[in-house]
Amino acid sequence: MKKVMYALILPLVVVSGLVLANGEIKNETAKKSIPKPLSAADRKAALKKWEATPEGIKYKEWEASPAGKKVYASEAKIRKHISAFTNMEAVVTSLSLPPGSRLGFGLMVRINGVDYILGYGPEKCNELQQLHSLKVNDKIIIRSHSVLHAPKYSYAIVSINYVKRDSKIIYKRAPRKGGC
Repeated sequence: MKKVMYALILPLVVVSGLVLANGEIKNETAKKSIPKPLSAADRKAALKKWEATPEGIKYKEWEASPAGKKVYASEAKIRKHISAFTNMEAVVTSLSLPPGSRLGFGLMVRINGVDYILGYGPEKCNELQQLHSLKVNDKIIIRSHSVLHAPKYSYAIVSINYVKRDSKIIYKRAPRKGGC
């Protein structure tokens, strides 16, 4: 009888030991896979490393070129509004992006006499569907948290969070889930 009990308990102990060990291994890998935020020195080192790559060299050359300086100057003109997330008056100048663009859907707008690419996303994006109602020469109010630039485009790219036309909100970006 004792031998039968030992024969039944021994596999049970072995299997439970394997299950517990496997659970600990999974917990260890989960803990290891969460990257820690980079320190300022690490970010600076990563930036220096990227600047030495062919893409980084091209980007630096573009920044120093007249086209790059023009984009940065246009960004500087709206920086106060972007930082404070305040209203900017804009006029829609085109319902399509410049030729050769691969951003998907977007508009061209003029803010204080300077042209910008406004909003972008996949052509069939439901989130941006409300913007399809805009027409050339429509006056709109926009708010944004960020301006992007890329060597491929000779315009600063204003990512939009809010668009209002005729005192009616036609677009408001949904807040990110699980984020700040």
